[in-house]
Amino acid sequence: MRQVTASGQTVEEAVQSALEQLNTTKDQVEIDIIDEGKKGLLGIFGSKRAFVKVTEVKDQVQEAEEFLKNVVKNMGVEANIRSSIEDNHVTIELSGEKIALLIGKRGQTLNALQYLVHLVLNKEGNHYYTVTLDAEGYRDRRKATLETLAERMAEKAKRINKKVALEPMPAYERKIIHSMLQARGDVTTYSDGQEPHRHIVIKP
Repeated sequence: MRQVTASGQTVEEAVQSALEQLNTTKDQVEIDIIDEGKKGLLGIFGSKRAFVKVTEVKDQVQEAEEFLKNVVKNMGVEANIRSSIEDNHVTIELSGEKIALLIGKRGQTLNALQYLVHLVLNKEGNHYYTVTLDAEGYRDRRKATLETLAERMAEKAKRINKKVALEPMPAYERKIIHSMLQARGDVTTYSDGQEPHRHIVIKP
C-alpha cells in the first residue's frame, strides 16, 4: 500500500500534488489532513503550507477478481470473468469452456468459490460487499429448479399431511424456497439443523 505526504498552499493543492506522485485519482485514496495551513496577511506574510497524508486504497473488487482468476486457473479452467457492482452487491459472472467443473454437483463448487470470493472481497478496504458468483446462467436455472421442487414438496406435505424435509442447502437457496412458499396459505416453512447441514422443513 503506497503512501505519500505532500504540501501545498491549500489542502486541495497538497492533495493534487500527492495524487500526481501516486499517479492515481481521488476515489482510489484515503486523505488525512495533517495541517490545514494558513493564508497569512495579503496571502504572503505569516502564511503556512498545508500538509496531507494520502494513502492508496486497494480496489477490493479487482483484488477479488485476481484471486478468482488464480483459483480458476489452478483448477485447469480457462474462464472469462466479468463483474458488475450495484450499491454494495457485486455480481461476478464466469464464462468459457469446462464451466461445469466450476459449478460442481448441485452448484457446490460454485458456492464454495463464492464463499471464498466473499472473504477476499471483505478482507480489507472501506466497503462491505455481498457477492453473487454465477457461471453461464447457472443461478437462474437453479432458481427455477428450486421453485419447481418447492411446489412439488409442498403438494407432497399436503397429500401425506406430514412434515417434509428437503436436502441441506446454502442460505440464499433456502431463501428462494421460503419466498416461493410464503404466498401459499396451506403450508409453512422453517429452517432446521446446523450449517452446513441446515435444511428446510415444509409443514402442512
